[in-house]
Amino acid sequence: MTSMTSPYRIIAVCTGNICRSPMAELILAEAFAAAGLAGAVVVDSAGTTAYEAGRPIDPRAARKLTAHNLLSDGHIAREWRKEWFTERHLILALDVDHYGWLRASAPDGESLERIRMLRSFDPLLATKDPLDQGCEDPWYGDHSDFAAVFDQIQASVPGIVEYVRSAIAAASADAAPLQLKDSQQVRSIS
Repeated sequence: MTSMTSPYRIIAVCTGNICRSPMAELILAEAFAAAGLAGAVVVDSAGTTAYEAGRPIDPRAARKLTAHNLLSDGHIAREWRKEWFTERHLILALDVDHYGWLRASAPDGESLERIRMLRSFDPLLATKDPLDQGCEDPWYGDHSDFAAVFDQIQASVPGIVEYVRSAIAAASADAAPLQLKDSQQVRSIS
């Protein structure tokens, strides 16, 4: 499958880690499992703030995920930690404010290169400005807003899976494992 010594690590980032980013985490984890990459890719999520740290996923997000057979009952919101800039291969911002916050907080150029808007992988938005690639916060809305975010994430999934598959293949072809600067053992809490 791959010669990597550690899995490819992805983190989805939103504000409080109770709506958009856990939805992205679970949708992506399922997609990588379906693509046969479950052991090669680890997906997790975090918020740029501690507003919701320690809380479960928003019930509306949980209902939308459950409708697609994705269980979220183990999710506990957490705040971004600085070391994740060097412990993740791909950092996916869910909206432009997260993207800007991550870019402003990045400690170096390598970290900056890892930060992408999640919807930059949607072929309909790939050439757009990051300002046009966001998933609006559904927290203030209703179930239709959560459905819209689910669909926006889904539209980006094939591009993300292909991007990661290519990165893993390139690392395998070079016989060089995907290493992270100052890498430490990282464990998903989801």
